[in-house]
Amino acid sequence: MKRIAIIGAGPTGIYTLFSLLKNKTPFSIDIYEQAEEAGVGMPYSDEDNSRMMLANIASIEIPPLFSTYLDWLRTQSSAHLARYGVEKSSLHDRQFLPRILLGEYYRDQFLQLIDQAKQRGFDVNVQESCQVTDLESTPEGVSVWAKNRAEPTIYDLTVIATGHVWPDDDESTRSYFPSPWSGLMEAKIDACRVGIMGTSLSGLDAAMAVAIQHGDFIEPENQPVEFRLDEGSEALNMVLMSRSGILPEADFYCPLPYEPLSIVTEQAIEKEIAAGSDGLLDSVFSMMAEELELADPQWSASIALTALDADSFHDAYFAERHKHDPFSWAQTNLDEVERNKRDKRTVPWRYTILRMHEVVQEIVPHLTDKDRKRFDGGLSRIFIDNYAAIPSQSIRRLLALREAGIISVLALGAEYEMDVQENRTVIVFDGKKVEFDLFIDARGQKPLKTKDLPFPTLRHQLQENGDEIPDVSEDYTLLAPDSVRGRIAFGALPYLMHDQPFVQGLTVCAEIGDAMAKAITQRASRARRRLPFLEE
Repeated sequence: MKRIAIIGAGPTGIYTLFSLLKNKTPFSIDIYEQAEEAGVGMPYSDEDNSRMMLANIASIEIPPLFSTYLDWLRTQSSAHLARYGVEKSSLHDRQFLPRILLGEYYRDQFLQLIDQAKQRGFDVNVQESCQVTDLESTPEGVSVWAKNRAEPTIYDLTVIATGHVWPDDDESTRSYFPSPWSGLMEAKIDACRVGIMGTSLSGLDAAMAVAIQHGDFIEPENQPVEFRLDEGSEALNMVLMSRSGILPEADFYCPLPYEPLSIVTEQAIEKEIAAGSDGLLDSVFSMMAEELELADPQWSASIALTALDADSFHDAYFAERHKHDPFSWAQTNLDEVERNKRDKRTVPWRYTILRMHEVVQEIVPHLTDKDRKRFDGGLSRIFIDNYAAIPSQSIRRLLALREAGIISVLALGAEYEMDVQENRTVIVFDGKKVEFDLFIDARGQKPLKTKDLPFPTLRHQLQENGDEIPDVSEDYTLLAPDSVRGRIAFGALPYLMHDQPFVQGLTVCAEIGDAMAKAITQRASRARRRLPFLEE
């Protein structure tokens, strides 16, 4: 049997194993997971999340394994679902539910995968609480070292599916958390002045984690949410911060799976890429504008789309939101979204932008240095704002905190300074200074480079080739240097984000897992990235 190692048993590792089982020839597979339970994944574990934190994806969008998420939920007891505030009779496929519950689904599906694999003749060994410390590609295969083991194990192919990377808990202090997943869930937070960097769902999750230590959310069905502050917690004051001070909008109704685009198609994008990097961003924006005009001429006219370019579109897109108080806009947007969900009404321009983001992403590695910066500062932020819309219940809870007078939003602008001190964090912006007793950095996953790899020997091998980011083929196997070529499938999302800035979410995990599984029997020679890495 070919020997395969899968490092990481979160969603990417699970979908890789699922795809491997489609192969008629059995393999010997070792699965390494540093957490106590394989098959859950850090974003959905009960150690790193509270029951208040909602998954930003519904069953209709989650790639199914042995069953859909909704079908699995319907097999759970009413009492079990009630522990998470979920009413069994009201389950539906567009519902946003607690992340921990989604983690239970993946754990259950993972265990079924292991049973199925063994029944089909696969030799599968799951190693939990087992951290991989190093990898080395050699002529004999890939050597994998695990913590507390003196000798490596050698594999024909190794899959790196390690998922998101957050600072360790030991980087946190009593007054500073480098991420919401660096000890915040276990920490006791005093009622004090709390600063949260980031206004996306991660920032809101951090606010919820603090809030539930000092009060309770009252959430009657089909009514506004209320937050009741505990007596003695009156000093709690939270500030969400970002450069723009804009809050995310609520997830909107649209047809799924995506309907095809008319102009910004994969074939059209490939043709533009083949024409060369010069002018690529502007030509693709012209296609985007044409697609939007076709889909929603009224909205396009309202922002004078025909007069905009790849740079000015950003300001026009956010202009109306900047004119309003962020909480007032959140309430208005929530009301609109809920009406549209009831009426099953799709807002054409929103749906068009949503469908374009993955197609347009393909131009990113081919942009010139100048145009990459333009893209990051403009179109990228529009796409992220659109596809990162958050559950309506998260907006309701945010509005409840606002109504209780314990949360506000601060726009810092492009130029600000952050000074993390021993007992406080100081932010200086626009000639002003604000101080916080406790500070949480909730800006989400940052793109990582080869130098950030936690495997020293593999890191050295990749750096020999001079690449600042891992060079992968279409099946995600490493292409260079020759010593690693085709031996390691590299599906760790943070390291792919430079050239694929929107490479996040469970759908992407399934696609990458399927591609890496195929790498075992079919080698891809075509590189996903064709231009040298451009420094941001």
